[in-house]
Amino acid sequence: MAPSALQLSTSPHFSSSHSSFFDIGGFTITRQSKVFLPSRRASLICRSSSTEKTGTPTYTTKVPRNANIAKLNAGYLFPEINRRKSVHMSKYPDAQVISLGVGDTTEPIPEVISSAMAMRSHELSTFEGYSGYGDGQGDKKLRAAIASTYYGDLGLEESDVFISDGAKCDISRLQLLFGANVRIAVQDPTYPAYVDSGVIMGQTGTFQKDVEKYGNIEYMRCSPDNDFFPDLSTVPRTDIIFFCSPNNPTGSTASREQLTQLVKFAKENGSIIIYDSAYAMYISDDSPRSIFEIPGAKEVALEISSFSKYAGFTGVRLGWTAIPKELLFSDGLPVAKDFNRIVSTCFNGASNVAQAGGLACFSAEGLKAMGDVVGFYKENTDIIVDTFTSLGFDVYGGKNAPYVWVHFPGRSSWDVFAEILEKAHVVTTPGSGFGPGGEGFVRVSGFGHRGNVLEASKRLKQLFK
Repeated sequence: MAPSALQLSTSPHFSSSHSSFFDIGGFTITRQSKVFLPSRRASLICRSSSTEKTGTPTYTTKVPRNANIAKLNAGYLFPEINRRKSVHMSKYPDAQVISLGVGDTTEPIPEVISSAMAMRSHELSTFEGYSGYGDGQGDKKLRAAIASTYYGDLGLEESDVFISDGAKCDISRLQLLFGANVRIAVQDPTYPAYVDSGVIMGQTGTFQKDVEKYGNIEYMRCSPDNDFFPDLSTVPRTDIIFFCSPNNPTGSTASREQLTQLVKFAKENGSIIIYDSAYAMYISDDSPRSIFEIPGAKEVALEISSFSKYAGFTGVRLGWTAIPKELLFSDGLPVAKDFNRIVSTCFNGASNVAQAGGLACFSAEGLKAMGDVVGFYKENTDIIVDTFTSLGFDVYGGKNAPYVWVHFPGRSSWDVFAEILEKAHVVTTPGSGFGPGGEGFVRVSGFGHRGNVLEASKRLKQLFK
């Protein structure tokens, strides 16, 4: 608990205005503000702090800081957005701030799913229904449901699926799997977790401010000029290729022809594709929903996905990684075998309550409910696309994804973010936070209550009319 949050039951008759250390039952707590000494019920000892006098710590350990973490350029994008939102709300306490920035779902979890979690939770209070550690790879019924629903005709089985506490967590576990000595490629712009986890793992050089890139990462530029798909003829070989489709942040979706090129490129180079399909259910045309729809992909790719944006599980935390048996390291050993060791060592399996909800997602009623949730957010993106299009902006995404990518040529993304927040009280996401290729764009999320999306549309039209 932070010192400022400490609550003490005290007597009003004694006080001290200086900083002091309180020793409560062996725990030492520092207070920097006015303190009331307690009544006779608690025994507290006041000690002076040399730290307060000098302003610097008097003791440090001999443990060095992780040099890779020190290489990170700034705070993670989304907490920084929330920080700026909080500052704005302090400045304008009466403003009704609408958040279309961080990609967090807003609509209730469908009852068919939440009731399954509630039932499983109640069962844990009974001798018959209680269970402790489960299979580290995940509940077999859930793995089988994912395999049959998403990969049934693609040659993957239940044993190829690993259940996790979210795709973002699996990104870091995969970085641990491949280690510090691999070189990675990412789309530019890209979801920042790929890059930041690579930096922390030690795969990269330092941040190069002049080009807004980390050394030893290949940034594959994706822009309107190349239909948001990189020119692979200009991309050097890397060990790992992170690829997200439908894409976060641009909302673009790779075509079957483009993904065929990507698989061919990976095979020629002996690379492994980490394919992020977290938004696949938003696809409404014939674009591939899985990399494994592409012939040969099982030899060069694995796939991560999530329940977060389908079933409202952003707080529940549940996802999966699918690793085909055909995917092998250079020595011929299966990638899945080593990932299973990572999972066994670093993870005791996803919550049994969350997995019960995941299994309910694959009932007929659950699949329909998830489809309804996705449809609702897609309607929100239609409103946002229409808003910016009517104002004359070049707008991308939105069709097969919950994100709209709006171009503000010649302007700083953070400046646009600040203007929209200051004048319209609407939170967006600056494109440059996703990499140098995002400069001049902002991402607007379709996750929001309908009334808020309509109100944001109204404010944006007033701002940019």
